Amino acid sequence: MAEIKFRDVTKRYPDGFEAVKHMDLDIGDGEFMILVGPSGCGKSTALRMIAGLEDISDGELIIGGETVNDLAPKDRDIAMVFQNYALYPHMTVRENMGFALKLAKRPSDEIGRKVEEAARILDLQQHLDRKPANLSGGQRQRVAMGRAIVRDPKAYLMDEPLSNLDAKLRVQMRTEVSRIQQRLGTTMVYVTHDQTEALTLGDRVAVMRAGILQQVDTPKVLYENPQNLFVAGFIGSPAMNFLPARLEGETLKLPFGDVELPGEIRARMKDGGGARDVLAGSRPEHFEDAAIADKPGLRFRTKLDVVESMGSELYAYFDVNAHAPQTAELAELAADSGLDEVPGGGGDVQHVVARLDAASRATAGGEVELMLDITQIMLFDPGSGQTMLQARKD
Repeated sequence: MAEIKFRDVTKRYPDGFEAVKHMDLDIGDGEFMILVGPSGCGKSTALRMIAGLEDISDGELIIGGETVNDLAPKDRDIAMVFQNYALYPHMTVRENMGFALKLAKRPSDEIGRKVEEAARILDLQQHLDRKPANLSGGQRQRVAMGRAIVRDPKAYLMDEPLSNLDAKLRVQMRTEVSRIQQRLGTTMVYVTHDQTEALTLGDRVAVMRAGILQQVDTPKVLYENPQNLFVAGFIGSPAMNFLPARLEGETLKLPFGDVELPGEIRARMKDGGGARDVLAGSRPEHFEDAAIADKPGLRFRTKLDVVESMGSELYAYFDVNAHAPQTAELAELAADSGLDEVPGGGGDVQHVVARLDAASRATAGGEVELMLDITQIMLFDPGSGQTMLQARKD
């Protein structure tokens, strides 16, 4: 096992484009680190620099106390699992998993022992003599992981390994990956575009945007205390709602009503100041049907456009009359999710989504009284995009 350290690492291509910019990141020995962000944010480039598949333009990469900038991939003792399975179709599962050890001219009894051990961890014993064409997508991905496990490397690198699987299988494999990492206890760096994977798998999560690390912390801290608009909007599903608001003293003026800021929010304000425009962030789960809400909050009536039943909860969509906030961070989040191509919204209408209890009687086209838990609201500076609140303390 080994620590992995980025020290002011930059990746610059010949045309001058910088895919990763001045990256400083410490990945602990045995830690499960997730790199997450939208397409093109530099997360896969960072992973490939660890593997030695991308040269480092500036800075220093240290693995296990050794600077590896000029070390060939084969000499780094790193195992990588790619998005595509990259299995040899003419080989059996046993042969695929043991192929790297065979190339290294390891004794056949050692290869057999390590393959059997990895197959037991991955529940592949009954498939060892089958060929990839006869396996499901999940089984093939486990074989690809087994090929990495048998090498017993210093660290495992995984580049969106579950993205080719269907939704149900992806959930199952997510659990398997977590169990495998806990069992092996080896340093693992996992790249994903899926923030749900990031929140459920990692010990810590590094959120990237345009080659720059935005925030590195535990999933809980990222969810509760995002440092800026981008992290707040990227982490959480459905995504956080952002609404233009006006702060006047202790009163917050929102599109659907005015409310006095709770004492705990006022205590967390980074600075006082006079009246100002802000961006108010509210997560869908902090709304509730007022008819069944059992705590105080800002209550308002609205007409629902769409109600989606998820079985255990409802997603209710409605519009408010408010000019949609325009920032570079929110524009990038919209482009990444495809919302910039969806007609409607924008201008003087803002879409909002609320996650309601399944007991709610909310229906599409009907009017309902909703409650927003103001103690959970987040405030951001519309100019810098930075949070205006100190981190919550448990």
